[in-house]
Amino acid sequence: MSASNREVVLGVGAGIAAYKSCELLRRLQDRGYTVTVVPTPSSLNFVGSATWEALSGRPVSTEVWDNVHEVSHISLAQKADFFVIAPATADLIARIAMGRADDLLTNLVLASEAPLLIVPAMHPAMWLDPATIANVQTLRSRGYVVMEPETGRLTGRDSGQGRFPETSSIIEKFDVITGNVRDLVGKRVLISGGGTREAIDPVRFIGNRSSGKQAVALASAALLRGADVHLVAANMSTEELGGVTVTEVESAQEMHQALLHEFPLCDVLVMCAAVADAKPTQRFTEKIKKTFLTSINLEPNPDIVAELSKTKQGQIMIGFAAETSHHTEAARSKLVAKGLDAIYVNDVSDGAIFGKDTTQGMILSRTGADIALKEVSKDALAHLLLDYAARQLG
Repeated sequence: MSASNREVVLGVGAGIAAYKSCELLRRLQDRGYTVTVVPTPSSLNFVGSATWEALSGRPVSTEVWDNVHEVSHISLAQKADFFVIAPATADLIARIAMGRADDLLTNLVLASEAPLLIVPAMHPAMWLDPATIANVQTLRSRGYVVMEPETGRLTGRDSGQGRFPETSSIIEKFDVITGNVRDLVGKRVLISGGGTREAIDPVRFIGNRSSGKQAVALASAALLRGADVHLVAANMSTEELGGVTVTEVESAQEMHQALLHEFPLCDVLVMCAAVADAKPTQRFTEKIKKTFLTSINLEPNPDIVAELSKTKQGQIMIGFAAETSHHTEAARSKLVAKGLDAIYVNDVSDGAIFGKDTTQGMILSRTGADIALKEVSKDALAHLLLDYAARQLG
């Protein structure tokens, strides 16, 4: 998933602080998110639909009965990667805690499993009321992140805890939830992805099932974290990777040459591509007739990772291993033999993992801090691997 395709639903409650969410919307867009604003009906008394539509570039709905044919309370919930509700009034917090679904926003909260950040803003007496305190505790117990409101002047002469937090504080908290930690600013991340193809003739080739989805997730995650990202892409879709430098290749030899050129310039290499181990000794310039296609002589391709590790000068190198048996043992051997700092290994028996949005396997590292992963998104794996790289870079 690219940065520009990470969907955020910005819920807006009926508080005077609603106007401050206009700035929050802009800052989310600046960080590459696409934002759909879902105000509560009462909040439109403070900021109208026209403002939200102009700022977001998207239509705004408040009721489940708008655009019924789209079943928006389900379709939008499924599309959203993250939720932010800012401001969240005492009433809105109470309704979410009770599981009510009496407008589009509360329907979306019930229908989605996406991470949710709640930003309260209300009078201090309402924030400190036992009912609100209990409701906030309920929401936190369900895994929602509820910020503490700031202390300061409110509407009129009142002052105390209940003030809408500064936009920078909200973005900082949101970055923790999304993994969009800007810890790779100034670093160059080189990624290989997709599957190489070794030509037999103008029509046929030796290939593999790699879709490149994991490489897209890695490139998007590195970009979100502030890195300068270069992807060497073998036979994969890169259309959604705005902001990433892409070098398209087809064969293992072409990938080898591209990586040899770029590796000295990078701080981190993530070798995610499925590179063919062998290639035909001869490439025919014309299509081989079926009657003559009885055997193909092969020769080994160079071990790209092992070759690059010989020239390593402080770069962090992370590899991938797709295995069908003895997964951990095979990966540990590759970790040492190829000079890697870490390796992710998964079981691809019967074509598992390839082309899917999720993965499961194990991260092995030289430091011995192994991480076993049950089924997680490829985005989540990307951030875990970049977490490791960032720690090693200090």
